[in-house]
Amino acid sequence: MVAAQSEDSVSLPEFTDPPRLLVVVAPFVKSITDLLVSGACARIQHIGGTGSTIEVPGALEIAPAIRFAANTDKFDGFVALGCVMRGDTTHYETVCQESARGLTLLGLSGLCIGNGILTVENMEQAVVRADPEQQDKGGGAVAAAMHLVALSRKFGSSAGSVGFELMNG
Repeated sequence: MVAAQSEDSVSLPEFTDPPRLLVVVAPFVKSITDLLVSGACARIQHIGGTGSTIEVPGALEIAPAIRFAANTDKFDGFVALGCVMRGDTTHYETVCQESARGLTLLGLSGLCIGNGILTVENMEQAVVRADPEQQDKGGGAVAAAMHLVALSRKFGSSAGSVGFELMNG
């Protein structure tokens, strides 16, 4: 397979065994997440991977859904897609920080995750970032996941704890 390169990233990795991805979408701003999913699916197809898509209620539910799916060993990597738009309350900061924290903890445990959860001030910013013809953050999240899948295959992967474990006793 030929490696592709976008203007703002390194070359996509090449795979002999096609990667299996799960795209987890929080469709709260559906017009935007539809654009993100379109870009993600196009990038998965471009690299010769396979993908499945599921929806969850909101950005805070993406990380738990990924953890549940990771327990099945059906996927090599995961793509988190959503759009969090600033409103009049502090809920925006909470959702942005905690969704990112959840994905980071999963990544540190050994999962390969591309974060395509947009955090924007307004609809105009969201459209520019989501549109596959503009910034294509959905496709970019797939590329990030693919780089991590390639690294996990190169170095070996063992999804484990993030520094603590429950003790029986």
